[in-house]
Amino acid sequence: MSHPKFVVSISNLTKTYASGLHALKNANLEIKKGEIFSLLGPNGAGKTTLISIICGIVTPSAGTVLVDGHDILSDYRTARTKIGLVPQELTTDAFETVWATVSFSRGLFGYPPDPAFIEKLLRDLSLWDKRQSKIKELSGGMKRRVMIAKALSHQPEILFLDEPSAGVDVALRRDMWALVRKLRDSGVTIILTTHYIDEAEEMADRIGVIRKGEIILVEEKNALMKKLGKKQLTLNLTLPMTTIPPELSEWNLQLNTQGHELIYSFDTKTEHTGIPTLLRQLHDLGITFKDLNTRQSSLEDIFVNLVHEKKKD
Repeated sequence: MSHPKFVVSISNLTKTYASGLHALKNANLEIKKGEIFSLLGPNGAGKTTLISIICGIVTPSAGTVLVDGHDILSDYRTARTKIGLVPQELTTDAFETVWATVSFSRGLFGYPPDPAFIEKLLRDLSLWDKRQSKIKELSGGMKRRVMIAKALSHQPEILFLDEPSAGVDVALRRDMWALVRKLRDSGVTIILTTHYIDEAEEMADRIGVIRKGEIILVEEKNALMKKLGKKQLTLNLTLPMTTIPPELSEWNLQLNTQGHELIYSFDTKTEHTGIPTLLRQLHDLGITFKDLNTRQSSLEDIFVNLVHEKKKD
């Protein structure tokens, strides 16, 4: 069977809970095979609801979801075997060993035992030394690794990581990112929800932004950074200024740190930043500076602007 280009296709997905909460409103999204897709949004935006529907934990109110061409409702079993889910909550039987937990998880999906595969998985996740430890004896970070091992035990083609860095130390985040890249290289499609912008910036090929149950933007990460990226030119003035001279009013400049810095924000999309003209004008006005540097806006700035802009609508 030929694989569709989109490994997950979501159309007009809506979820309204009995309480009247509209958790998802007409969401449309297509996820490409073999990409790392990051769904970004503030807490309560609908990220977990979306993942829970795709994984068959929550029933949608309307709309369809296809996983590798299989409908999640009419062809639930096949769709579900293609998916591994690492939920936010660390839910495991505390009294089982790591080895038993991960092996049992594989069996749940109807896969025959494969000790060699489980061993490789535990080694990849730095869990091999802990294979006989009971879950309750492990640190939070180790438990998170066990959750990842459980999710991968049946060799899924799609891995969902729901807020994987919540409550995880920096070292584990780095390990996890390296593992995610390795999985992607082996052909697994990764879908990651996060509100840590640096995680999306570090990992994702494409980014979707979800707000109040609506997917407000889907874009390749690099294009998004470029399109929405602003740069700042900061001039460290030789003499502090109290106000910006009227001759410079059209430049949209800001003063900060007690008038020692003059900041000019410009768009990276435009061909002409106007910096040479600005510098000449400063020179003509007798304004001198000791140093200048530029800074590209991060995904964080972009995200904050996006969510603010949408609020105004």
